[in-house]
Amino acid sequence: MKITSCPNCNSEDYIKSGIVNNRQRFKCKSCGYYFSVNKIGKKIDDYYVNKALQLYLEGLTYREIERILGISHVSIMNWVKKYNIKRPYNSNYHPTYKILNASELSDYFKDVRNLSGAGVVVTELGDKFMLIKWERFRD
Repeated sequence: MKITSCPNCNSEDYIKSGIVNNRQRFKCKSCGYYFSVNKIGKKIDDYYVNKALQLYLEGLTYREIERILGISHVSIMNWVKKYNIKRPYNSNYHPTYKILNASELSDYFKDVRNLSGAGVVVTELGDKFMLIKWERFRD
């Protein structure tokens, strides 16, 4: 595998730095990172990163997002830290969510009782839709 840049900072300024397990080792002159081959680890599509951060901002917990998207709650926590996302805190409302297909979603909105008393956001999740509704806590 041809090394073209540092996998940490994408700098092309690196030097050879010994051999480890019969593989050439390199050191980046810019950031000091040691590497032997390009990173090819499991990369999650940016669509899921954006969707997870949106759901986090909507008030869902890490574990709820994990169950919905199938992505580790630890990864979601790391993205929240990486992008410095701050969730506004409001104790008067709490989110509830449902996952519906297109026909269930249209039936939901046909009922007038579902359209009053709370804010609703609908977001796409592959071939299904997630409906997030904020309801006031009852005193």
